[in-house]
Amino acid sequence: MECLSAVRTRLRELGLALRIRSKRMIEPSMSDTNTTVDELRGLLRVFVAERQWERFHNPKNLVMSLAIETSELMEHFQWLTHEEAEEAIEDPAQREAICDEVADCLAYVLSIANTLDIDLSSELVRKMKKNELKYPVDEALAQLKPTDD
Repeated sequence: MECLSAVRTRLRELGLALRIRSKRMIEPSMSDTNTTVDELRGLLRVFVAERQWERFHNPKNLVMSLAIETSELMEHFQWLTHEEAEEAIEDPAQREAICDEVADCLAYVLSIANTLDIDLSSELVRKMKKNELKYPVDEALAQLKPTDD
């Protein structure tokens, strides 16, 4: 557990206040409105360190795992019409299963960012600036068919 102690110390040094009550209890108040990307990344760092999985978290393994998880997410919608997919999201049991897969995908994206030391916020902004140039609003709107709104 020496590794876990080092991770927790480093998180404190970075000013990250993870809302984790114990090793096993994640604060239920964590939501998109009150949780930073840094806190989520820290949550994954602690989770991985507690299990001593760092040696498995290399780019190849993480990207392959992300692809597997996205496939598992796709399974929930495979062969469904648009209407059936919307119904699936409304069913509590199916919604929970779908949310589990989305969370798994996010966990792998965060782990990839941790492993490769990628600042997700700045990289997303950088990429969106590229997309703004590639897909200008006026051109994108001009390509819409009347039934696409």
